[in-house]
Amino acid sequence: MLKFNCFEIVNLLDGEPIGDINVSINSLAPIEKAGKGDLSFYYDEKYVEFFNKSMASCIIISDTVTAEPGPNQLFIKVDKPYDRFVQLLKIIESGFPKPIAGIHPNAVIGSNCIISDSVTISANCIIGDNCRIGSNSILKPGVIMYDDNVIGENTIINSNVTLYNSVNIGNNCIIHAGAVIGSDGFGYIEDKTDGSYDKVPQLGNVVIEDYVEIGANSTIDCALIGSTTIRKGTKIDNLVHIAHNCEIGENTGIAAQAGVSGSVTSGKRNRFGGQVGIAGHLEIPDDVTILAQSGVSKSIPKSGIYFGSPIKEHLKAFKIEAVLRKLPELASDVNKLRIEINKLNEKNGD
Repeated sequence: MLKFNCFEIVNLLDGEPIGDINVSINSLAPIEKAGKGDLSFYYDEKYVEFFNKSMASCIIISDTVTAEPGPNQLFIKVDKPYDRFVQLLKIIESGFPKPIAGIHPNAVIGSNCIISDSVTISANCIIGDNCRIGSNSILKPGVIMYDDNVIGENTIINSNVTLYNSVNIGNNCIIHAGAVIGSDGFGYIEDKTDGSYDKVPQLGNVVIEDYVEIGANSTIDCALIGSTTIRKGTKIDNLVHIAHNCEIGENTGIAAQAGVSGSVTSGKRNRFGGQVGIAGHLEIPDDVTILAQSGVSKSIPKSGIYFGSPIKEHLKAFKIEAVLRKLPELASDVNKLRIEINKLNEKNGD
């Protein structure tokens, strides 16, 4: 149930109301599903069909849109509808009741831990020895922390996250449910005589800097020695794997099911699409975008957009893909030419 009426939302977003300012709104909904009593937003012409027939009571739209609202409907014109809608979501979220600080009686706390009085530790959490947790951080039910972990301020660790030894998480981070941080890197020595494997001890840790978000069921392996490092502001989607000794640069975005092999060094502001695979010991510079399902087998020399497996600069890759789609027709044409040439040769007695 929304606690704001339309008049308040207009003021919060500094928008221009067009239509019935007194309509009632109760909930939020996407433009393709919104109906009476819903607040929605319209920001892209690809959704124009849904916008034109929408029965939403209130829609946040661009100030360039000339459409008129229907009866009992309100449009709120703003400069950037999507950004303004996100602004509204943040305002709504800020009003949600926060957990009461304290340690649940079912939680287990190890020895020599330093935990701020403003921390919330929920039921069935297990905190190992020598851990530190900064002010206003929240551990949801079932979080497991091994020994020597550090969690900064204002960080949220969701249910069933497991932190292995010596994980260091900064301020204002969000770790979503089921993530595993600091598990062993995939390191073995193969016996050439029988193909068996001897495990290499993984004695390093994971360092996650400030403002990082890690999606549900993602895994980040500890380093062999030293640290696997996720730099400030990076956002990692669900089901992503980051292997040992990687360094992921600031403000990088990694979409679901991507995998980064060991000892990869990635620069700032990179974007890895879903199911991207990156081989080990490679270097990727700043400002690289790798499109979905691409495979990276060599270091990337310069910034740009890349696609394919193995990757190529995206325009070249798209041209190759366009030609490949025409291969059946090209093969048929070549076969027809071959038949014609054989006929000519037979006619000329060759």
